[in-house]
Amino acid sequence: MESGQVEEAGRIILACWIAGDVIEALPDTCRPRTLADGYAAQRALAAASGESILGWKIAATSTAGQRHINVDAPIAGRLLGSRVRRSPCEVAFGANRMAVAEAEFAFVMGSDLPAREDAYSVDEVLAAVATLHPAIEIPDSRFADFTRAGSAQLAADNACAHEFVLGPATDADWRAIDLAAQRVTLSIDGCEATAGTGADALGDPGAALAWVANNHALQGEALRAGDIVTTGVCGKPSAIAAGNRVVADFGTIGAAEVTLT
Repeated sequence: MESGQVEEAGRIILACWIAGDVIEALPDTCRPRTLADGYAAQRALAAASGESILGWKIAATSTAGQRHINVDAPIAGRLLGSRVRRSPCEVAFGANRMAVAEAEFAFVMGSDLPAREDAYSVDEVLAAVATLHPAIEIPDSRFADFTRAGSAQLAADNACAHEFVLGPATDADWRAIDLAAQRVTLSIDGCEATAGTGADALGDPGAALAWVANNHALQGEALRAGDIVTTGVCGKPSAIAAGNRVVADFGTIGAAEVTLT
């Protein structure tokens, strides 16, 4: 795609996000056909928004997450500053059509991981982490039927990023915890909606973090100190509606909470 096409795609997706509208597909004149073009459109969206980028998300790290948006591999997206909240908080449900919440492990980076040719190992990326947090993602798509959009358009759609709730940094010795085995539950209005473990995120949240770092390297980008990286759903995406109180409980690691207004 040429630069003008990339910028047009980013502007269209951003306009839908701001207005709460959806489209069937991006126009043929600017529809990405490859992941590389999709990520280029995502960068254009972020630039057009004028917002700070507080971090990154990864969609479709589990079989349940892949089935939810009908893709066969993870996709990375950006966390826009205005869409990141601190738990406990209230978030307007608005016109969210995806209407699910996801319990996710989130890392805050303590040092940079610059783009490089050699892949980062899990140990390397975890050594660069400052803090671990429980988190809740409330995704959405700017496509009327996100299951038919395909990976390239969903990358342009910022990997279905929408609202994100960051819980407090855990005071547990999380480096001594087997995060893959850590049980996580998501409750809605006090009733457990789903349960999973850290293994749902590409086998281990650390592996999901490494995937983000290495995917960025392929795009010529870096993870920076202070970036939030949320690593994908544990359990299943769970249906929500306005008025719900949603709690993601990570046991000894802590919990995140949001009320939908």
